[in-house]
Amino acid sequence: MKLNVKSMMAAAFGVLTMATVAARAESTGAAPVVTPTQSVAQADATLERVTRERAVVASTFAAEETVCNDKFFVNNCLDKAKEKRRVALAQLRAEEVEAEHFKRAASVAKRDADLAERARKDAEEFARREAQPSKPARTEEELAPPAAPRSGKSVAEREAEHAERLRRDAARTATQADKRAANVAAYEKRQADAARRQEQVAKRLAERQAKAEARAADEKKKADAAAAAAAKKQ
Repeated sequence: MKLNVKSMMAAAFGVLTMATVAARAESTGAAPVVTPTQSVAQADATLERVTRERAVVASTFAAEETVCNDKFFVNNCLDKAKEKRRVALAQLRAEEVEAEHFKRAASVAKRDADLAERARKDAEEFARREAQPSKPARTEEELAPPAAPRSGKSVAEREAEHAERLRRDAARTATQADKRAANVAAYEKRQADAARRQEQVAKRLAERQAKAEARAADEKKKADAAAAAAAKKQ
């Protein structure tokens, strides 16, 4: 029977890449083995490689399928090619899931860290402003209006004016004390709000990390179950 030489050459061209991908999945058993991602750059590189190798797997299977059609035992040949493709794609999918999970977790962590840093800087800026010394209060002489010529007012009038100045000074002092107390209360409230926001950010980060880890574990469990089921069929 005459074989399709061109198809055989195409299959040989892609078999090394497919064999490498399949070997990663079969080296320690049926379940895919994935090396933990250590950085966002590594995750991006993994996703780019998975895209390239997935295309190679598809083209290699197509070439092998053409070669199988020229063989006598067509079904047996096709089954082997399909199994090789399944193992390779399962390995690539596991690596893709792990890289995407790392990128999502890193993005959430960065956003929450930025929020916490912004809250910390706001609190420090407010504390710095509050720590600046206030302007000294004006003296009684500075606040008092220019004195009229002695010949123009009686003693009783001058005494009444002096009493009025004292009353105004007392009212002004009380107002300033109320403002200082309000500023202190506002500062303490902002400090408490900043601490509460930081706690909420940390709590959300921990919850999202736990959910991401749970999803990753669930996806790995599904992949393990699928691989185990496929192994039983062999």
